[in-house]
Amino acid sequence: MAVYDAIVVGTGQAGPTLASRLAVAGMKVAVIERGKFGGTCVNTGCIPTKAMVASAYAAQLARRGAEYGVEIGAPVRVDLARVQARKSAILAESRDGLEHWLKGMENCTVYQGHARFEGPHELSVGGEQLSAGRIFLNVGGRAIVPDMPGVRDVPFLNNSSVMNLNVLPRHLIVIGGSYIGLEFGQMFRRFGSEVTIVEMGPRLIGREDEDVSDAVEGILRNEGIEVRLNAKCIRLSKSGENVCAGVDCTNGSPEVEGSHVLLATGRRPNTDDLGLEKAGVATDKHGYITVDDELRTNVPGIWALGDCNGKGGFTHTAYNDYEIVAANLLDGDSRRVSDRITAYALYIDPPLGRAGMTDREVRASGRKALVGMRPMTRVGRAVEKGETQGFMKITVDADSKQILGAAVLGPGGDEVIHCVLDLMYAKSPYTVMQRAMHIHPTVAELLPTILGELKPLN
Repeated sequence: MAVYDAIVVGTGQAGPTLASRLAVAGMKVAVIERGKFGGTCVNTGCIPTKAMVASAYAAQLARRGAEYGVEIGAPVRVDLARVQARKSAILAESRDGLEHWLKGMENCTVYQGHARFEGPHELSVGGEQLSAGRIFLNVGGRAIVPDMPGVRDVPFLNNSSVMNLNVLPRHLIVIGGSYIGLEFGQMFRRFGSEVTIVEMGPRLIGREDEDVSDAVEGILRNEGIEVRLNAKCIRLSKSGENVCAGVDCTNGSPEVEGSHVLLATGRRPNTDDLGLEKAGVATDKHGYITVDDELRTNVPGIWALGDCNGKGGFTHTAYNDYEIVAANLLDGDSRRVSDRITAYALYIDPPLGRAGMTDREVRASGRKALVGMRPMTRVGRAVEKGETQGFMKITVDADSKQILGAAVLGPGGDEVIHCVLDLMYAKSPYTVMQRAMHIHPTVAELLPTILGELKPLN
């Protein structure tokens, strides 16, 4: 049996950097990867999807060229093979660089195979037995195949396989009106597909406030995307060479027929084939590994980081998991999951940047709150760019004057939101930003203005 000081299972966002920190600290480290190096972000998530989003943005901008006084001279056509080639090159550079870094790392041995527990501190991988006093699980997640009638009777796509299509769908049906579904829906509409998004709930991205959901729906409909809401009984069937989705919506045809169907209905953790029961590691009813505020499992010497612990589900939360574990284990610095503020983005165009609480959550908390809002039609930078869809809003605590939450739906929203987020981490009153001088012309320069126009949150 090979004995190590630490074993890291999985090479997603948290694992490799943690392995490096442990190895630099003098520990003998093993890293285990069963598939492609880099996990979801590098292979099927952030990097490839945002590369394709960039191609879709370029196509849309080209179509709008005449609005800016630019004549293209021919109909805009997207070469999906070249889009795929660009995406694949970016992905490969990131993945290969990570693999070479890990395999060349001092004090680190890389094993390629499926890791399974044989005991609380023993793992098997590819016929070899490994043990360590510290084991870090960074095993990620995968797309859910929903239990809906007919789903096994039709060919379907998920977030991974849809990026490898070599033929542009004539009509893409997207099942699921949340973040992944909306990004792919807009992307393929801009590539030239007809797109229908089917959502069981009464509105898109249901965790957001209604004003955000409504604005996002409007943006998608403006590009010719059909949105079907209240689809309470979704069912799939074949219709010749096509796929038929029964939706039973209150309005519109009860069925939608398309050439392809994308399932974008959520994800599940990769914890069902790790042998966790042999180690005694506890999971919740959804399969997520239960952890405390420092990401320790119920078994001493085992930690869980990233998507498999149910504490975030984003690349940036996974990386923060690494920072929390490293700080507590190596730096003598107490850091906790509960210290972080909710923050994420939706990468449609224009993007949505979000930080902190929604207005719905603020109301439920019983706080006395103030809110300020400004449409992008009244933001000079957005007008200059010809990108005036969306709005910004900030909600603050009326008593403490601290910012509770914010949404920026508009050009650069995924970047602008950090002005708000950093002030929230500083626990400073909103008046600090209100008195700040921002650069003109920018979208962020209107944040102080918004904070000078606050009104009671209804």
